[in-house]
This record gives sequence, structure tokens and C-alpha cells, in this order.
Amino acid sequence: MQYYNHDTYIFLDGEFVKANEAGTDFFGQALHYGYGAFEGLRAYATHNGARIFKAEEHFERLKKSCEAINLPFTWTTRELSESAYELLERNNLRAAYIRPLVFSGSNMHLTSASASHIVIAAWEWGPFLGQNLLNVCISSIRRPDSNAFQIDAKISGQYINAIRATSDAIQQGFDEALMLDQDGFVAQASSENLFIEKDFKLYTPPLDNAFPGITRQTVIAICKELNIDIVEKTLTIEDVLAADSAFLCGTAAGIIGIQRIDNTTYPEDWENTIGSSIQRTYKKLVLEQENYEVII
Repeated sequence: MQYYNHDTYIFLDGEFVKANEAGTDFFGQALHYGYGAFEGLRAYATHNGARIFKAEEHFERLKKSCEAINLPFTWTTRELSESAYELLERNNLRAAYIRPLVFSGSNMHLTSASASHIVIAAWEWGPFLGQNLLNVCISSIRRPDSNAFQIDAKISGQYINAIRATSDAIQQGFDEALMLDQDGFVAQASSENLFIEKDFKLYTPPLDNAFPGITRQTVIAICKELNIDIVEKTLTIEDVLAADSAFLCGTAAGIIGIQRIDNTTYPEDWENTIGSSIQRTYKKLVLEQENYEVII
């Protein structure tokens, strides 16, 4: 996939520059050690124009991710939100995926960064996992241990496990992988949160070893708004395989149903599930077709 061309702008340290003219620091800690933090946002083409869903909430989480690894963060969420909107205008984008990255500069020592840089890129990108129901496998690659990593932050280097899990799943003929935590409980997919439906209730793993996704929190808010019972609890592989239906959610993927996990196919028709109802509500929410002020 081509992410930019000679006309594409990126936002780099306060300026809008051509993507193909931006240089790379080959002595940077981000490149060598994964010392960086990133976010993922989506802009949607609404009747009010291009609208970034929960922009300031995403940039606030980016700030917290940087603070978690002592990476200087010198920008306000408001100015970054405004820069993201200007970036969309400069690239003539109404619907797009937006990727901010804060990264450290030149330093070959294993010490905290004294300064940092920020880049924001945007490109047209459909749903990360497509739009068809997913075939998912249980991965042998586990989530990082919460005692060893700051797993509630989006740190660049931590996504090696996610890349490995997804790559292995695709090589086996699946679309995505579910990852277990260090105790053998189901934590999440490689980069999405998991919900299962059982007996007209939704269940999702707690945040002990799962990432606190903004889309995950939006799903929980939608459930409360629609009076859908939802429970956060540890889930075993047996719980997940015995469910009536299941779905994944994330900014890049949106909300997407699961058809089967390993050799187990879910019995409920997706269109009749709670997940499908939430999917429809979420689409109306991000497209501003309905006013859910409590959720936003």
C-alpha cells in the first residue's frame, strides 16, 4: 500500500512539510530501540465535514504514553487536534486514518530522552481488518507481562509481539489472532479489544492485561446508553469458545464480528447479535447521524 506521494504533507515539529522530503535520524533511539509512542485516530466524512472522532481524547492518551516512558511531551492536545485538522485540509482528505508519532532523537545510550519530536501523517485507509466476519485463531504468542511493560500505553517497541501474532495467524489462513496474558486468560486480539456475547449479555476482559482502547470504552458507553448488560471479567479460552457470538473493536478496525475461532464457529447469525446492533450504533455515532452527547 502506498501511504504518500510527492503531493502529500505531514506535520513535523510544528511545520507542514512534504512527506518525501522529510529526513530520518538514523541514530535515533526510536529507530534502534523502539523508544517512541504513537496513536491512531480516524476522521470521518460527515454532513458536518471531516470530523475526527474523539481527537483530544486520543492526543491526551498520547501524552500519557509519553509520560509513562519519560519521553518529553511539549504540545497541548488542542494544538495537536488543530494541526491534525489542518493536515486533512492540506491533503484534501475527508475520511482518513491519522497517525501521530512522538519519537526520541539521536542517542545510542540506554537513557531517557532529553528532547523529542512529533510527526503526524494521514492517509485514506479502509477498515483495518476489512468488513467481512473474521476467522480468528488463539495465538501461542502472549501479551507482554504487565509487570515488565507499561501495557496501558501505546509504545512503539511493544508491538513486536502483535506483529508476530498477526503474521503467524495470516500464515495459518486466519485473519487475526487472540492473545493470552501471562496467566493463560484471553486478553485481547493483537491490536483490538474483544467482546463476547453469552445469554444476551456482553463480556470483555478487564484492563489488567488488555489495552484500554478508546473504542472499547465507547462500546461500553453505548451499552449503558442502550441498557445492554455488560460485564468485565477474566475470560478463559473455554469461555470464548462457548460464547454465542463475539466481536473485536478498535479505531483502525472499527467494530467487526467474528465468525469462528480456531475450529469453533459461533452459532448466532451476526445480524441478530448484540454486537451487530452496537456496530450499527457506532457507525451512526462516528458519522454524526445521531446525537449521542452522553457517549461523546
